[in-house]
Amino acid sequence: MSVTSTDPLLPWQGESWRQLQQLRERLPHALLFYGAAGTGKTRFVEAFAKSLLCESPTPEAHACGVCPSCNWFSQSNHPDYRRVRPEVLEDEPGEDDSGEEKKTAKASKAPSKDIKIDQIRALADFMNVSTHRSGLRVVMLYPAEALNTAAANALLKTLEEPPPGTMFLLLSNRLDRLLPTILSRCRKFALNAPGHDEALAWLKQQGVKDADAWLAEQGGAPLAALEAAQGEGREALDELLRQLAQPGVDGALRAADKLQKTPAAELVGWVQRWLYDLLSLKSAGVVRYYPRYGKELGRLAERVDALALSKALRGMGDRRAIADHPLSAKLFIEEMLIDYARMFE
Repeated sequence: MSVTSTDPLLPWQGESWRQLQQLRERLPHALLFYGAAGTGKTRFVEAFAKSLLCESPTPEAHACGVCPSCNWFSQSNHPDYRRVRPEVLEDEPGEDDSGEEKKTAKASKAPSKDIKIDQIRALADFMNVSTHRSGLRVVMLYPAEALNTAAANALLKTLEEPPPGTMFLLLSNRLDRLLPTILSRCRKFALNAPGHDEALAWLKQQGVKDADAWLAEQGGAPLAALEAAQGEGREALDELLRQLAQPGVDGALRAADKLQKTPAAELVGWVQRWLYDLLSLKSAGVVRYYPRYGKELGRLAERVDALALSKALRGMGDRRAIADHPLSAKLFIEEMLIDYARMFE
């Protein structure tokens, strides 16, 4: 994902940065940043981590960018900084926080989406060694909801007895997926999504065509919209939406054949948004995710009742739980689209 600005923060993050600086004098040992995926949390927290380690921060508390510490940080080899994240994110030093899978070089084995206990245990050596310049030691962990049970319990022990001079920066897209005990050990800091107009203006500055449609399809998350616009999934999304707009068993079978190489989890997410739009249109007259399909959604909403849509949305939640490892991608997609089509028979 390419972002053209050299500013360490995104345009909508200035007020959050000013609020964060009020904590500087009495920093807690662990800060938990939370907010919607795809809105720039990773970029914000990395800028904060860099500023904490900087030897000559600016009056606005940004990193200077020229001291030895900033140079180490920019080269991803700062001796007093560690990032903890799932394997699936490891090959992307500048990924956003949407939680989407990234390509990796490990073709023989699917990279893990979990943060594992070995990764938490590996921090012990890092935290038991003196810092390089007698400053802070910073650990950035994201997304926190990727911690598996063993890793979460191991991290909890560290948070309960934090080593001196160590700052934990956690990021989360979903607080409801974190252990209450971890939540209680962290100072929470909300990072709000930008308003629609601000997000739209930023996307246009990045050169995104049809920025309004991309932003809507990503639920108002501008970095997710930018990544989608620059990605290779547009053809698959359009194929799926054409099928959803004209439901039928024969079409479902043809679409499944074309879409079987698209990650099933992505397809489930797109169908969930379509169903949400149908339900929202039926109950409140509002289309959120796919406004360019407003006419098709309107016609379909007249052919289905709200109870069936609610049931379908719950069913999609069940499908999402197994979407990462379907026994057969093609059969999984066929079943999903045929079940959808049968609502309109």
